[in-house]
Amino acid sequence: MTLSDEPRSATPIDVPGAIVAPTQAARERAPRIVLVRHGETEWSISGQHTGRTDIPLTARGEEQARSVARVLEGQEFGLVLTSPRIRAAETARIAGYGDVAEVDDNLREWDYGAYEGLTSPQIAEAYGEAWNLWEDGVQTDALGRGEQAADLLARNTAIIERARRTLNHGDDVLVFSHGHFLRTLTATWMGLPIRAGELLVLDTASISVLGFEHGNQVLRSWNRTPWAE
Repeated sequence: MTLSDEPRSATPIDVPGAIVAPTQAARERAPRIVLVRHGETEWSISGQHTGRTDIPLTARGEEQARSVARVLEGQEFGLVLTSPRIRAAETARIAGYGDVAEVDDNLREWDYGAYEGLTSPQIAEAYGEAWNLWEDGVQTDALGRGEQAADLLARNTAIIERARRTLNHGDDVLVFSHGHFLRTLTATWMGLPIRAGELLVLDTASISVLGFEHGNQVLRSWNRTPWAE
């Protein structure tokens, strides 16, 4: 089943906080934001936190991206965005959108500061007790790098506002990004705190859809993994 076969709301909408008044097309068919997490990397296998580090897809990650291409085949998007990190940009290219994808730095992964490259058990050992990213956040490194919830909220808001310009004309938006960032983006889309992203598990090369119902910003589908189908 391709993405076009999946049900979508036909409920007339007014996009909250609209920058541009919705056109008739937008009122006839509620547009969507399609989220794609990048394919597998060596660090996604090992569980190392991969924020700033720019590492490529594994061979399996490339195959996962090809499965994304099969689901998105024939889909038209008014806007395609990708993180600048190679693992996301390569997923976009293999999925068939490399020529049209625009790089947006706001789609980069959470900056883990001093915890970059460490696994959760390693961080807990250094932290001295059980550690949870969503509750405890990160420690800045010697260069002052590391993001907290407010930083992510600001980036999420910027992406959503950019997407609105396209959504309000009735066109879909396609986004290639990262696991933790997309979980925070989805929470922000639904009006939830950043911490709510803890409940939104997201696998590599997964496809999720944000949309509308009765004027509300909702989660329409989550974590479809075409490589496992």
